[in-house]
Amino acid sequence: MKKSIIIDGYECNGCGSCVEICPEVFVLEDGSDIPTLSDSEAEITEKVEEAAAYCPQKCITFE
Repeated sequence: MKKSIIIDGYECNGCGSCVEICPEVFVLEDGSDIPTLSDSEAEITEKVEEAAAYCPQKCITFE
């Protein structure tokens, strides 16, 4: 079964490290500090895993 990328918006501090590391998957909507996914069906690539590892709040998980 394919895993999904989950962003816990309550834990996110809006640092933007995920957007800097993997802008093809993580995006900031206008006026928001909390990233969203550019595609809800995005694959978990090495860059996505790197973004999750560098997240200071550890709010990016895979389910």
